[in-house]
Amino acid sequence: MSFLSLLTDPAAWAALLTLITLEIVLGIDNLVFIAILSNKLPPEQQAKARRLGLTLALVMRIGLLMLIGWIVTLQQPLFDLGIAAKAGAHGEPGFETAFSGRDLILIAGGLFLLWKATNEIHHNMDPEGESGDLLDHDKGVAQIAFSAAIAQIIALDVVFSIDSILTAVGMTDEVPIMIAAVVITVGLMMVASTPLSHFIEKNPTLVMLALAFLVMIGVVLIADGFGVHIPKAYIYAAMGFSGAVETLNIIARNRRQKRLTAKE
Repeated sequence: MSFLSLLTDPAAWAALLTLITLEIVLGIDNLVFIAILSNKLPPEQQAKARRLGLTLALVMRIGLLMLIGWIVTLQQPLFDLGIAAKAGAHGEPGFETAFSGRDLILIAGGLFLLWKATNEIHHNMDPEGESGDLLDHDKGVAQIAFSAAIAQIIALDVVFSIDSILTAVGMTDEVPIMIAAVVITVGLMMVASTPLSHFIEKNPTLVMLALAFLVMIGVVLIADGFGVHIPKAYIYAAMGFSGAVETLNIIARNRRQKRLTAKE
């Protein structure tokens, strides 16, 4: 289909809007991860890390879209362990024993996310820095090197990029629509990244909640790699509910603080 035909095709616009919505939902995890990592850098490097991380995500996704034929082959089984999977209590199938390239990437990404989120939770529970990491003593936050932050962002970008592209392939065959959706989504993420990072930094309790979300997403990625598909709607509904409750807690704390300040 020509570019002009795409511009005048209502179905193409509907597919674009659907893909943008999908990319935004799938990008929330990535954005939270980038926000947490960038906040561990010195203040003068945080914005640069967020911009560079999201730019690399954009370049990576467009590059993978150019290789979409190869990306689709990642869904083909590479090997089968040949182990009988246990059935559930009601006879439903258990986990898969045939693994594709996508499955291995999801499992590796999930394990990395579990390790990283658990490590960050440990740092938050260990404000004195017994783990040996460099600490920002004004905030009690363990700092990391700029190159280490970018490397970790790239590692997780690979996982989320491949997963989102394979999801998009099932919705449209038009690569220009996919590229447009990715560019628009990353642009929106760039706009939202700084306010989100500042919001998380000003509300430390949100850091632990965000890390708990990353642990949950890591478990979901590993389960997906083993063929146990957990509906993402459940995950995001739980995240939304938890976020709403924590927002109410923040509002209540701010109001109490204002009343105490006024009395003084």
